[in-house]
Amino acid sequence: MRADPAHFGVRTFQWHSDFIDTYAGVFEGKLASSERASLRPLARVVVPATRPLWSVVRGIGRRCDATLVAAAWQVEKLASHGVPRVHRVPFGIEHDVFRPDARSYETRRDLLALASHNARDDDAMILVGVGRFAIEKRWDVVIDAFARLRDEGRDVVLVLIGDGPERERMQARVAGTAAAAGLAMPGFVKDRARLAAMLASADALVHASPFETFGLSIAEAMSCGLPTIVPDRGGAAEMHVPDAGARYRSLDVDACARATASVLDRLARGEDVRAAAARAGRRLPSVRQQFEAQVALYESLLAVARGRQNAHDSRS
Repeated sequence: MRADPAHFGVRTFQWHSDFIDTYAGVFEGKLASSERASLRPLARVVVPATRPLWSVVRGIGRRCDATLVAAAWQVEKLASHGVPRVHRVPFGIEHDVFRPDARSYETRRDLLALASHNARDDDAMILVGVGRFAIEKRWDVVIDAFARLRDEGRDVVLVLIGDGPERERMQARVAGTAAAAGLAMPGFVKDRARLAAMLASADALVHASPFETFGLSIAEAMSCGLPTIVPDRGGAAEMHVPDAGARYRSLDVDACARATASVLDRLARGEDVRAAAARAGRRLPSVRQQFEAQVALYESLLAVARGRQNAHDSRS
C-alpha cells in the first residue's frame, strides 16, 4: 500500500470476506442459545476486540480508488464504518453449468441413496445445503430444523454438500436421533456439473448463515431452478425472491423449520416455485457480465485518475 501512485493506474480493495463482524456475530448469536454460559466469557473479549479493526479497513480503503463488494448490504455496512468509495459488483453465475435442465431422475435417486434415509418411497422430498462446515455457516440451525420436520413425520431427507472443521461436530449433533437416518454429508463436490445436477435434482436449498457477503451457493441453486429457504440477514436475504422460496428469522430454528415446511407444501400443492427460482436465477449476472462490469469500473476509475493527473500537470 506504500507504492508510489506514479507506478500504477488505480488501486482497488476487494472485500469479499467479512472477517470482523462474522466471528463477533457468531459469538453474539451463540449467547442467545443454550451454549451461552460457556461462551459468554470469551465473547466479552472477542466482540469488543474486533471493533478497532475497522480502523485498519478504513485505512486501506482510503488509500484505494475503490473498494469492491458483491452485495448491496455490504456497500451500506462499509460506508457506515467510514470506508469511502465502495462499489457493488455482484458475482457472476455459470449459467451454462447451473441450469434447470441439469435435473435428472438418476441424480435424484443418488441423493436419496446418499441419505440412507428410510424414506417411505421415491417421493421423499430432498433438501440440500452447500458450503463450508465452519462455525459462521450455522449448519446447526439447518440440522435442527430438519430434525423437527422429521419429528413431525415429514418424509424428507437432507444432503449437506461441503467440508470443513465443523463437519464432525455436526455429525455428532444428530448421532442416535431419528434425523440421522435422513442426513447425508457426502463431502466437497469438485465437479461443477455434478454439483449443478445435485442442486437441480433436489427440491429446495436451505441456508442459515446471516453473515454471507454474497451467497454464491444460493445464486447457483436459483440458477438451477431450485427454491431457496434463507435467513433474513446478510447476502442470503438479499437473494430472496418471495415466489421462489421463503425467508425466515435469522438463527431461529422454529422459523427455519416453518419456512422450509411452507416451501415443501407449496411444491406439494403444485405451485411452480421452481419456475420462479429459475426466472430469478436468469436475472443474476453471468461470469462474463461480472468481469465486464468490473472492467467498466476500472475504466471509469482510470479516467478519473487521468483527469486528476492532467489537472496536476497543468498546474505544474
